[in-house]
Amino acid sequence: MQMKKVPFVTKDQIEGIAKIYPTPFHIYDEKGIRENVKRLYEAFSWNPGYKEYFAVKATPNPFLMQILSEYGCGSDCSSKAELVLSEAVGITGSDIMFSSNDTPLEEFTYCEKLGGIINLDDITHIEAVEKSVGYLPKTMSCRYNPGGYFKMSNGIMDNPGDAKYGMTEEQIIEAYKIMKSKGVENFGIHAFLASNTVTNEYYPMLAKVLFELAVRLKKETGAHITFINLSGGIGIPYQPDQEPNDIMVIGEGVRKVYEEVLVPAGMGDVSLCTELGRYMMGPYGGLVTQAIHEKHTHKEYIGVDACAANLMRPAIYGAYHHITVLGKENAPCDHVYDVTGSLCENCDKFAVDRKLPRIDKGDYLFIHDAGAHGHSMGYNYNGKLRSAELLLKEDGSVQLIRRAETLNDYFATFDCFEIGKKLKELVK
Repeated sequence: MQMKKVPFVTKDQIEGIAKIYPTPFHIYDEKGIRENVKRLYEAFSWNPGYKEYFAVKATPNPFLMQILSEYGCGSDCSSKAELVLSEAVGITGSDIMFSSNDTPLEEFTYCEKLGGIINLDDITHIEAVEKSVGYLPKTMSCRYNPGGYFKMSNGIMDNPGDAKYGMTEEQIIEAYKIMKSKGVENFGIHAFLASNTVTNEYYPMLAKVLFELAVRLKKETGAHITFINLSGGIGIPYQPDQEPNDIMVIGEGVRKVYEEVLVPAGMGDVSLCTELGRYMMGPYGGLVTQAIHEKHTHKEYIGVDACAANLMRPAIYGAYHHITVLGKENAPCDHVYDVTGSLCENCDKFAVDRKLPRIDKGDYLFIHDAGAHGHSMGYNYNGKLRSAELLLKEDGSVQLIRRAETLNDYFATFDCFEIGKKLKELVK
């Protein structure tokens, strides 16, 4: 059965907002975000130590991070910028999980300064942490990569063997032994085996892999494993015909595996963590853009004032994002369009051969599920400027949570040269 995707804003609302904040812009639904995080914590309430470390990379906006922190969420960080953002909103200490690869030494130092938990991607990073920090923290984690293919009943989910992340089982055993000998007291396990899964089976199956590994690690090394990080991977239904994940079913599935594997091994005190980004924010953000051009050649084109600089996923992945023409929600989809941006790249299309209602110049389009890996992946090709971010508050008001870039922002890195002064003069 096809699910009807309904925007969380109306045409009238957007017309009012656009008078103050011109399109394109990203807008987020505060009510939806809050209800979702409450459901997540309810689903894992059976595990007393459970914590969600929000994947900052998905939507690195401090206003949104602050909302999640009100419910006990920490931060999953992978760069110094993300660590700084976390610190700025008051997320420090063990509320930070730092997972990175090819990591600059200064970032290990900064994470330790904040008291965050360092999750090692590679066994050589033990030495790197020692070199940068001067010692090994009392609590550390290692990222596991089982290799091969990650298979489920519905087929191959992903190919960890080709992924650049994580250690082999032999390496993680050796890493635990080394770290234990150097004073580490509390250990964690982390793994990310598949992305954007739309199935309730993924997390329980991943949990089984990691729980069984934890039992083996304890037996082999005697290490005290205090937490297991299931990372991300719970996806969202970008396609209207996809059945959304049921987080309550997922949580219950993980609980069963926990009681089957960890409890009998005397490890019923292990805390669970997740690092969700797409699931936390994806459905609760949309890209709003206006139709500004029609073109009738070999195909029918609708040009909009957004482009891949505002939402890259369709251009680089061929990803599907549902589109609603605001005010025409119930009109027949009897036209076929390519919906395009203005970049000098033919892949700059939000939709290809998409059945939509008739689109007229001036119509507002709501591009769904842009709340994660949307604005954050933006770039400045062709000198395009990144758009504003807005928050639709629970009371119906709208708050600016990031202003749109200006030409002065774009030229800011020339400010140490004479040409920078000239550019600044020209854009006045």
